[in-house]
Amino acid sequence: MELAVLRDDMVDSLEHPSKGFVASDEVSAAMRAVPRHEFVEDDRLAYADRSFEHRGTRVLAPSTAARLLEALDASAGDSVLVVGAGVGYTAAVLAEIVGERNVHAVDITRSLVLDARANLSTAGYDGVFVDRRNGADGLPEYAPFDRILVEAAAVEPPRALIDQLAPDGRLVIPLGTGEQSLTIVTDDESASRPLGTVLFAPLLADGEHADAVERNRTVREDRERADRARERRTGWEHDWIDWDGYS
Repeated sequence: MELAVLRDDMVDSLEHPSKGFVASDEVSAAMRAVPRHEFVEDDRLAYADRSFEHRGTRVLAPSTAARLLEALDASAGDSVLVVGAGVGYTAAVLAEIVGERNVHAVDITRSLVLDARANLSTAGYDGVFVDRRNGADGLPEYAPFDRILVEAAAVEPPRALIDQLAPDGRLVIPLGTGEQSLTIVTDDESASRPLGTVLFAPLLADGEHADAVERNRTVREDRERADRARERRTGWEHDWIDWDGYS
């Protein structure tokens, strides 16, 4: 079966009233246009509604990507920031909606940035900007953004991202630790609207990502503890008793 037919079948399924993940004409048309097989290694599974592991990150299932895109509610001409570029698929769908020159994506993992750039180029979206950044810091030199999408969870919205929203802008982010809720946050924080439960990996900081030199709050501590344990005396050697001092 041709991949284009599989792609249409995928979106048809996501639009079905029993699921309702795709509700708008914009998201429907964009997901039908983007060749997802250019972003997923296995062509046979590219249009299955399932997630994939890739270089320490999770490639979102189409239904999850659709939920994010519908919550974002981007329109033609909007300036958009995607925090967590991943393999680049969500950025490509947004490029179909707002125009590729209006899409900016960042990821903290350098190998993923390179993969996203390559995938977007192969799929025909060279105009999407992808850079290696700490996602919580956003992309201030390109701000303000009409829409910001965060594909990682946080306890609360990063202050820098809220500051980079345009007036009447919208930030979509999973909030929470154990139980997360997909949440819409406005530029003035006047209202936060939860949209249901999700499960995302946490938003990482420098030193915590997959290709970092070391996770400085874990590897270093483990090494130091191992050194202390190796040097620690045990048993009768722990306290020397001077028996000659006793009568």
